[in-house]
Amino acid sequence: HSWTGPNRQEFLCGCLESLSRNLEAIGGRLILRAGDPVQELEKLIHETHANRIYFNRGTDPYSIEVQQQLEQVSEKLNIQTFSYKDTTIFDPNEVLTREGHPFRVFTPYARTWHQHEKPSILPKIRTLQTLPPLFSLPVPTLDYWGLTSESKIIESGEKAARKRLTDFLNGAIGAYREKRNFPGERVTSRLSQDLRFGTLSPRQVYFGCVEASKETSGTIRRSIDSYVNELVWREFYMQILAHFPGVLDDDFSDQFFAVQWDENDSALKCWCDGVTGFPIVDAGMRELNATGFMPNRVRMIVAMFLTKDLHLHWRKGERYFMQKLVDGDMALNNGGWQWSAGTGADAAPYFRIQNPWSQTKRYDPAGLYIKTWVPELREVDPIRFTQSPTARLAKDYPMPIVDHAAERLKTLERFNRARRGAVSVSVRARRAAAM
Repeated sequence: HSWTGPNRQEFLCGCLESLSRNLEAIGGRLILRAGDPVQELEKLIHETHANRIYFNRGTDPYSIEVQQQLEQVSEKLNIQTFSYKDTTIFDPNEVLTREGHPFRVFTPYARTWHQHEKPSILPKIRTLQTLPPLFSLPVPTLDYWGLTSESKIIESGEKAARKRLTDFLNGAIGAYREKRNFPGERVTSRLSQDLRFGTLSPRQVYFGCVEASKETSGTIRRSIDSYVNELVWREFYMQILAHFPGVLDDDFSDQFFAVQWDENDSALKCWCDGVTGFPIVDAGMRELNATGFMPNRVRMIVAMFLTKDLHLHWRKGERYFMQKLVDGDMALNNGGWQWSAGTGADAAPYFRIQNPWSQTKRYDPAGLYIKTWVPELREVDPIRFTQSPTARLAKDYPMPIVDHAAERLKTLERFNRARRGAVSVSVRARRAAAM
């Protein structure tokens, strides 16, 4: 994808290297080919005289298209296909309303999701049949795509992923509910990229939480439940994309198609580079640029700042995140950006506009996160990060590029105007239909 940057590709390369070693250890082999996936699989079918194809289903539009093409080829060749769910615990068509429609709101979706019986973890494969000699490309490096490493990313591969899960379940998950929004506390799981690339399955994570919950009660159990709820949010956004693929191009809500967005390359560059003069925003963007990661609370803050303070279209932020995030996933990234912009499925109300100063006061009061990523401010009293400054916070740190209070009023006016227009169009359409 044109939005894919070196961070995600570097992590993928490490995962493929790990997978190759793991397969060899049980007698198998990883076969890598480049080109149209269906055409390459058809070649492999002929080379191996295969009579069955097994694959895990994806939920994004591209994966669905490839799967449909593969099934057509299989029918032509008179071979069987067997597909399995692996990206999610429940397929998009498994959690539906009583009328059989996809959910548009999270809470009833989550209620129904929890009522469904969960599929169990699959047994571990101990041995594989040795393949005959087949052509395979070597595991690629960034050079293959003409890319160079740009960030210090998290360790890749199944072994590292399993260790992160074990460490989280044995430690930080107990404080997750209370401290997950405090970026300086570092109690989040850091499993998002592992779920994205399949080095952990959502079943592993879910049942790990179930087992951990059995051994505790009270606050810690509620904390585990809070984390499981994030897994449900993940599946909610994936089913939104599967049922409403148009969200990749347009707002989910048709109320705000006419919102006025600005074109301001200078402001966008300040946001991307982490030099907006809003410390919590700049800390988040600098962590993203340095590591390919950003905590969820900070993602909300920087996304709302871009859309509500700078009045830039959410698609600009969506694209930049996909270029930088190791865990970048089209469904989750799109869902998060449309939630923050107020245009998505079960989004934050458009009039709910986070104040970066008060968010800092609430979630980074001691400036732990800010001082980690904005070294110019390490000697500054953190109380100064919680209110709009009247002078520079440090000689080499910029003044805020906008006035939050003034931009908030502009946003409300623009969204209200678009909403009134949408209602007017809807009324005219109903009248025309009734004639």
